[in-house]
Amino acid sequence: MKLLDQARALLAQDAGADRVVPPTGFTARLTVLTSAAMAFLTIFALALSLASGRLATTWGEELARESTLRISAPADQMDAQTAAALRVLEQTPGVASARALSVEEQQALLEPWFGPDLPVESLPVPQLIAVIEGPEGYDSEGLRLRLQAEVPGAVLDEHTRWRRPLAAAASRLKLLGWVSILLIGGATAGMVTLAANAALAANAQVIAVLRLVGATDGYIARAFVRRFTMRTLIGAGAGTLLGVVALFIMPGGEAAGGFLTGLRFQGWHWVLPMIVPPLAALVAFVATELAARRVLGGLA
Repeated sequence: MKLLDQARALLAQDAGADRVVPPTGFTARLTVLTSAAMAFLTIFALALSLASGRLATTWGEELARESTLRISAPADQMDAQTAAALRVLEQTPGVASARALSVEEQQALLEPWFGPDLPVESLPVPQLIAVIEGPEGYDSEGLRLRLQAEVPGAVLDEHTRWRRPLAAAASRLKLLGWVSILLIGGATAGMVTLAANAALAANAQVIAVLRLVGATDGYIARAFVRRFTMRTLIGAGAGTLLGVVALFIMPGGEAAGGFLTGLRFQGWHWVLPMIVPPLAALVAFVATELAARRVLGGLA
């Protein structure tokens, strides 16, 4: 209830209190511009964190249970070794399914590197077999030993070997994004504190006169808190709007480039930028309140 009363008092217009703090000047420009820049950076840090989380989830879901069997053999032995490999995989506990990729599918895999006109059927390209694990998984070492004995040209490639470092890197990027947001919030609090201290020091004589006519420190502090909180809210709102527009004009995640073009918010995540200006205002409120109480105590 007390916090609600403070918020209501903060939003209430008080012309007398507003005159305590200069509406323009160095501190006003510093507060608005810095809060706008910090909000803009917060939007991109938030987008980076969410995109990294989606990337880690996608890699985990798509590759956690998938392996590839690569068969390199002379052309006259390729069909026989492929059939033998499929037979071994069908008999292996923990393998849910296995199928040989068609020429068209292999050509689609090579197309990004060699173009759409690559004659896969006339080149000594290894035969690929997609292997899907069951929930219990399979014994990869045992499968390798059996393949070595029955299908000499087969090489088992478990995607988990390179998926785990990629997923770990994406998770670290996600954490880095949230740490960046916390650092931006701390920098915003420091900026507002410095600006409030400068404004209080510049108006020391005005504060002394207000005290002589009966103004309480709470009244004076509320004037500074309201002014700097509203400045931060306006600046953060502008910075957030610019950040959202910048993200909106970027290519979607379906375009070529994957991660870098997938920084847009998705679904309900578009609501999150709306929280940035109020949070910035809250940080400014707390920082200015503490700064005003400290400085006014020192001027007593």
